[in-house]
Amino acid sequence: MKFISTRGGNAVALEDAIMTGTAPDGGLYIPATLPAINQDKVPVDAPINEVARVIAEPYFAGSSLQDSLEAICDQAFNFPAPLRPISTNSDALSVLELFHGPTAAFKDFGARFLAATMSQIIQKRGDNGSPATIIVATSGDTGGAVAAAFHRQPGTRVVVLFPEGRVSPRQQHQLTCWGDNIISLAVRGEFDDCQRLVKSLFADAELSRAHNLCSANSINVGRLLPQSVYYAKSSLDYQAHHQKQSNYIVPTGNLGNAFACAWAKQMGFPVGELILATNANRTIPDYLESGEWQPRNSVSTLANAMDVGNPSNMERLRSLWGEADQLRKKIRSFSVSDAEISARIVTEFKQQGIAWCPHTATGFEVYRNLSATDRENAHWVIAATAHAAKFDSIVEPLIGETVEVPPELERLLEWPAKFETINADTDEIIQRL
Repeated sequence: MKFISTRGGNAVALEDAIMTGTAPDGGLYIPATLPAINQDKVPVDAPINEVARVIAEPYFAGSSLQDSLEAICDQAFNFPAPLRPISTNSDALSVLELFHGPTAAFKDFGARFLAATMSQIIQKRGDNGSPATIIVATSGDTGGAVAAAFHRQPGTRVVVLFPEGRVSPRQQHQLTCWGDNIISLAVRGEFDDCQRLVKSLFADAELSRAHNLCSANSINVGRLLPQSVYYAKSSLDYQAHHQKQSNYIVPTGNLGNAFACAWAKQMGFPVGELILATNANRTIPDYLESGEWQPRNSVSTLANAMDVGNPSNMERLRSLWGEADQLRKKIRSFSVSDAEISARIVTEFKQQGIAWCPHTATGFEVYRNLSATDRENAHWVIAATAHAAKFDSIVEPLIGETVEVPPELERLLEWPAKFETINADTDEIIQRL
């Protein structure tokens, strides 16, 4: 399979699309032709690594990675993504728990798949004397997942950029506790400044070649494919048992996770309606309402991993489904305030006894405000993107109880942290390469 830029240009191989991250014209790589997956070949109720192999097979066909796909999937998908039914009167509601990986966030799926794939590519290409330098901007969860996935991976080093003071204490610890081949930099600014720095570095062709730059953000197609797997699997498993499609509510920041859901739907899996839940950063719902794409500075919120004012993957979504007038037929989007997030965390805990992170709470808020007609005879799935323990300073005062910390996260919290603070200037990053 070949991959092309969202802005046109020549087709490239899978290996090149993954290792370069962005296309030379500044666009994002997408498959030249999106395959329709034969669902009869996808095992129902199977371990997620087995499902991943079937879905990824046509994307790897003809590449040097074709024979390594099974090993890549086994390495990346070694934890589950369970679909948890939620009791709610007569409504059919489930939560897709995406926080059972090593950093307790959905980013673990894409980061581990990308790390395993890049490692295979580097091994097959041989050592050219320069490590692959993975530059990643994070609004909270991506950097920790990427750092965990690439930590001590031969032939790689990672530079993590995160906005100073805009991530939770536990998120920051996950971004800064690694050392070795991981460089952690707090940027004086917001996430969009971090993302701008990454794009500026890649736009410098000479610099990119000199440092063998690679991206691990959701702008990298190698992150999106594995994320489409859990939507494909959960929708297929549910349909097999209930003869019904699943509608999804996805908390949304840079739009990678939501695009992965759209990708699964486009491949033919039984994904029904897709709703994007945003926080006070209203770029997406405003675009669907007005038809004008107007990126803006991000606003700091309780759901900080979604604090994105210029979601990169909108370019992919528009390439897949068209501009606002066409997108309105495919998706809806609703904005949730901090006050609503806080109230929803409290209410859901009182009703279910389950503590949800602020991002997942945006999904619950959107669901609870759907009309009875929307919910009637439909199965809705809320993507639970992170464990509440990552946001203890927010969640615990609201619910009045301590959130149990998953063992993997507890282990990381014992490691010492180390990072530097820089201005939003590419020269300051270059000095540290």
